[in-house]
Amino acid sequence: MDADTKKRVGTRVKRIAGQVAGVQRMLDEDRYCVDVLNQIAAIRSALDAVGVELISAHLESCVTGHGTGSEHECAKSLNKDELLAEVRAVLSQFLK
Repeated sequence: MDADTKKRVGTRVKRIAGQVAGVQRMLDEDRYCVDVLNQIAAIRSALDAVGVELISAHLESCVTGHGTGSEHECAKSLNKDELLAEVRAVLSQFLK
């Protein structure tokens, strides 16, 4: 993942952490359940957006850039079928 993507994702994750802390405060303050549920829905949406960004970065660097030296240092040497299987597995897990 390039530095810009890492910074964007990091900023989003920090924002999400703040939202989660906000849910805890809402619960401590005995806020209306619907308001808490709306906040949880917003957090889930934000997490989905982070996931999409990470999947996109993975596809750009580790899949389409496979073998070019742009992939993550932990990326295994995979053939085309193995790369596709990895992408399928990641998407399957992410979309649960």
